[in-house]
Amino acid sequence: MKKYTRLLIFVIIALAACNSNKNTKQAELLKLGIHTVTVKEVIPTSQYTYFNLSEVGNPEVKEGVTVWAAVPFMEAAVGDTLYYKGGYPMKDFKSKELNRTFQEVLFLDSLSKSSEFVKVEIAAVPAHANMSSSDSLTPGKPLIEKMELKIEPLAGGVRIADLYAKRDTYSGKTIKVKGHVTKFSPEIMEKNWVHLQDGTESNGKFDLTVTTDQTVKVGDVVVFEGKIALDKDLGYNYFYEVIMEDAKIIK
Repeated sequence: MKKYTRLLIFVIIALAACNSNKNTKQAELLKLGIHTVTVKEVIPTSQYTYFNLSEVGNPEVKEGVTVWAAVPFMEAAVGDTLYYKGGYPMKDFKSKELNRTFQEVLFLDSLSKSSEFVKVEIAAVPAHANMSSSDSLTPGKPLIEKMELKIEPLAGGVRIADLYAKRDTYSGKTIKVKGHVTKFSPEIMEKNWVHLQDGTESNGKFDLTVTTDQTVKVGDVVVFEGKIALDKDLGYNYFYEVIMEDAKIIK
């Protein structure tokens, strides 16, 4: 009997130690802004995959509370443990494809199957690296890397470097910009969001965010015409020093 009692005590201590280590790891991840979640439901669509997620190990989240998140199409199964950082919450979001209105959806650049993804991000960005005004490792902002590009100047157009260097000159004006599409995020706040680069930069700023109702693909070289706005603050750490709004593809 004593033998079984000692065995039971050992098992209890081992489980407690395991849970303690797990909680310590999750606390460390939370300090980096990394959330650990369990998949409760998956709804795939043509553009996004919607996940109903339950957070693990966050003392600020009540047990049983879940959140809907949307990421560019990816595969994961109910019960999987995933990790994310940042995100842009949208209240009363209506998915036209699903014909469903969500009370809130957290839009994410990605959900990772490993908590190591942030370490990779940090290692990839040295202290002196160039980052655009919309880039950061803080929650809510994507990491945008500068691409080596040689985009031919557009007659009558504005280069991205000049746009940042002379931003006050272009405030409120409609201009043309030619660039390479580095990121495309559809149907957020009833707009499509595009990141453009043309190979130029000014004081480390090389990426232009464009909002449009038109569709492009990563890798496309396009000419957008739209109005320039400065110091656009959308909340949730989404601040744009320069942004082109309601743009149209003209070429």
